[in-house]
Amino acid sequence: MKDNTVKDDTPMTLDDKKRIAAGWFKELQDQICDAFEALEDTLSAGPKTDTPAGRFDKKVWSRADQNLTPNASGSELHGGGRMAVMRGRVFEKVGVNFSEVHGTFSEEFAKQIPGAQESNGAFWASGISLVAHMQSPLVPAVHMNTRMICTSKSWFGGGADLTPMFENETDTKAFHSALKACCDRHDPEYYTEFKEWCDRYFFLPHRNEPRGIGGIFYDYLDRKEWKDDLAFTKDVGTTFKDTYVDIVRRSMNEGWTAEQREHQLIKRGRYVEFNLLYDRGTTFGLKTGGNTEAILMSMPPEVKWP
Repeated sequence: MKDNTVKDDTPMTLDDKKRIAAGWFKELQDQICDAFEALEDTLSAGPKTDTPAGRFDKKVWSRADQNLTPNASGSELHGGGRMAVMRGRVFEKVGVNFSEVHGTFSEEFAKQIPGAQESNGAFWASGISLVAHMQSPLVPAVHMNTRMICTSKSWFGGGADLTPMFENETDTKAFHSALKACCDRHDPEYYTEFKEWCDRYFFLPHRNEPRGIGGIFYDYLDRKEWKDDLAFTKDVGTTFKDTYVDIVRRSMNEGWTAEQREHQLIKRGRYVEFNLLYDRGTTFGLKTGGNTEAILMSMPPEVKWP
């Protein structure tokens, strides 16, 4: 197993930082997949108990053997990643994707990314992105991603937000309390700032409503020593994993009605609208010629509009 650490007294190069960050995102992907498969195994009641427990289908993708010409936006992408998608009896569809890519932004897109014009459009990015759509309307959908991006500058970004079909006060309190504790371990100002950022970001202007009950969202994080910003980003990922597993376990064995399922399918339409109209991660992936299947894995398996 490759060592993704360096000694505290050893100066880190940018390549060291990239290796360490990418190694963590890949490790977190494995941790989350293991935890979610364990939930599939422990379902003990409800209408899906006769369904086989789900397992992640993992697929490594690479641009190495493809024609690396600019895509329609003029951007080039090299590198690859590992998709992990599961369709099970607790998780109707969940994707947990790792990527590590590098290339050149188009001149137009480089104007939108900090430091990209100074790097002549060159960039490197690695991260993990997760979206879970649940079988039960009583278990909230969730999104989480953390990433590191380099141009002539480098920074971390990410966050997590919860989208219940029917808001549960216990779940809402648990989710926000865990994220606040995570933020407070690193900076007492983080939670208020990043919660407000999340509320602004995950909002559908055309419907004048939030996507869910929020969480935290941060970007361009380059405020402290690199190892401190990495430590916070790692804590966000671990906190999300542990907290969401508890939330799923709390309600996954309850039954639900046809009316509740219908409401769930309509609520999912809001998720689709946000991801296709406003989500920056979707735009980034498509503008840089990313793996379309991986980028759009966030779409729910079944959805309705009234």
